[in-house]
Formats: sequence, C-alpha cells, structure tokens
Amino acid sequence: MIKTITRLMEKELKILMLEDIQDDVGLIERALRKQGISFSSKRVDTREEFVDALDEFDPDVILSDHALPQFNSLEALNICRKQNLEVPFILVTGTVSEEFAVSCLKQGADDYVLKSNLVRLPSAIQNALKQRHHEHKRRKAEKALRKQNEELVKINKELDSFVYSVSHNLRAPLMSVLGLINLVQIENKKNDATMNGYFAMMQQSIHKLDDTLKEILDYSRNARSELNIEKVDFKRMVEDSFERMKYMDGSDTIEKSIFFDEQSVLYTDPYRLSVIINNLVSNAIKYKDPNKGHNIIHIESTVTDMMLSIVFRDNGIGISESYINKIFDMFFRATERSEGAGLGLYIVKETVEKLHGEISVKSVMGEGTVFTIDIPNLKVTHESLVNEKLAHSEQQM
Repeated sequence: MIKTITRLMEKELKILMLEDIQDDVGLIERALRKQGISFSSKRVDTREEFVDALDEFDPDVILSDHALPQFNSLEALNICRKQNLEVPFILVTGTVSEEFAVSCLKQGADDYVLKSNLVRLPSAIQNALKQRHHEHKRRKAEKALRKQNEELVKINKELDSFVYSVSHNLRAPLMSVLGLINLVQIENKKNDATMNGYFAMMQQSIHKLDDTLKEILDYSRNARSELNIEKVDFKRMVEDSFERMKYMDGSDTIEKSIFFDEQSVLYTDPYRLSVIINNLVSNAIKYKDPNKGHNIIHIESTVTDMMLSIVFRDNGIGISESYINKIFDMFFRATERSEGAGLGLYIVKETVEKLHGEISVKSVMGEGTVFTIDIPNLKVTHESLVNEKLAHSEQQM
C-alpha cells in the first residue's frame, strides 16, 4: 500500500499516532498545523488498537512514541514489516541514545524526531513520503525488469529449440538429398552432359543453403552462449582450417604462408576463434583474383601474455572503397560473386567483439585485402577461474 506524493500533498494526510499521552498528541498536531499540513489523526496506545487501525484507518503516516505501558515502537515496526506496509514510520519520542536511534533506522524506521524538536517533524514526514514513493517506483521497475528477464529466458529456450531444429531437422535432410544426387550421378550410365549440369546446379544450391544454415548456427551460438576459455593451439587451428577448406573450388591454386610468433600460451574460446579463422580463409578462397596467376593467403600471428594479434592478408579481388565501411553489416554483399547470405564478415566482427577484441580492414580493388585482429589473451582470467574452483573445492572438503 502506497499513495502518490501528489495525492498526499493535495489531500488531507491520515496520521496514525501510537501515543499514550494526550498532551503530547496536542503538541504534535500543533507543530504540523503551524507548518500548514492538512491532516486527520487517530491515537492508539495498545497492540490491538494499533493492528485494527492499520486496516480500518488506513494511515498515510505512522508516528510512534517508543515506550508505552504494554507496547513499544519496535513491536509496532515489526508488525508493519510483517504486513509489508509501505507506510512511513517515524519515531517521535523523548530523549533516546544515538545507538537506539540507529538501531530503529536499521530495522526499518524512516526517521526519528525528538519531542523537544518537533519543528523538524513536518519536513521529516514530507521527506519520508518522498523516499517511500521513490522506493515504491524502484521496486515496481525491478518487478517489471524481472518479468522481462523471465520472458527473455523463455524466448532463449525457444531459440534453443529453433537452433536445434535448424541444425538437425534442416541440415540432415539436405545432406540426404546431396547423397542421393551423388548416387544418381554414379548411376547415370549415359553420362548425359545436360543431366550432369543439372546435378551440379542442384549440388551448388544445396551447399549454398547449408552454408547459410551454418552461418545462422554460428551467429546464434556466438550471441547467446558464454565464453568457454581453454588453452588453444593457434597454429594447429589455422592448419586445420586450411585442411577443411582444401575441397573448396580454387583452394589448390592458392599459396598459403603462415608465420607464428608464440611468446606465450594462448587462452581463449576455441570455437569462436575457429569461426573467425574459417570465415576469413573461406572468404579469401572465394574471392581470389582469377586474373592473377599467383594467388596468396598470408597469415602472421603473435601471441603474448596480453594479446593475440593476427594480420590476415590476401591478394584477391579486393573491396571497393565505397563498400569498406559496410562489409561488417548484416546481409551485406560487396560483390556479385557473393553466394552466401551476407552473414560471414558480420559474424566475424560479432565474434571478435564477443572475445573483447577489435578488427579492422584495409583493401584496394584489384590488389587485395588485409584484416587486422587483436584479441585479449585470457590466460590470467583462466588462471583466476582455476584458482577459484580449487579454493571452492578445498572449502567443500
């Protein structure tokens, strides 16, 4: 229960007073009227009367003396807390120790005012009402945020199901169709050139769709899964990427040169790093320059305690200056030779940023492209996590 500050300031305040001395009630009322506060009041001095008044009188403010013959302010405060009342509770009492006043505030009282200084009571009431109002708004916002978070958790679970569906229910049938096409080609005794052309187009379309599905999976996994920090053999990862791409059209005509400067052990997310390398290698092969007799992919990498730095260079067709600021946009295609969904470099940038790194690009049409990537070495983070797990295990023993 809480009422807005505007309503409370414009209308008459309902003040419940827990007080056993009528003369003190008169002094309190006089101090409030002197400051122009409009109010009605109800006095109670027993537990039963106090509990009944909370429900029947529905106060906007509670003013409580500390010591009554059979009841006290701390008991009254505890009743309010148990009922989850959002009504300002102000202690109005005689001389008390500073320790006692602090104790009351810690237990939920909004303020305390000495009866010898009632001139401060009106401002104490107004401040308490404002504070309760702000607290109510904060809790309301937190409740709305929790609800949104619950909805997001539900959406994420649904996305997990969708990703599984993409991975299994779509890709598996595609591979089955591709296998059937291969069988039909083998059984094509006449070796009909026209039919073989149709088969090749079908295979190309299937591979294109499968690549798009894999890009969607990579994007989803990067966006929603936590970092998995492990020791990474970067040299082996690059070699595996080239091995994986060796069946791509034109891969066998490209000269690969790699330089590794490993000054430290690398710790990062191996899956995400492989996504970056695979996409860049694949792009360099796709967009090699057919007019050049000598196509190259050159990778230089340096691993220090702080950073993995990668320079990825090719002499392919290059990127137009007018497109250079758009190549990391979702679904952007810089050339008609692009057969994918335009997600590759977008995923690369998103993945680099997920690893807390940076990526930049320089390119000249007809000359080639250079990607520069800096990714933090999470060696220290990994060691800290290991130490935390060890400490936790020791505490459990």
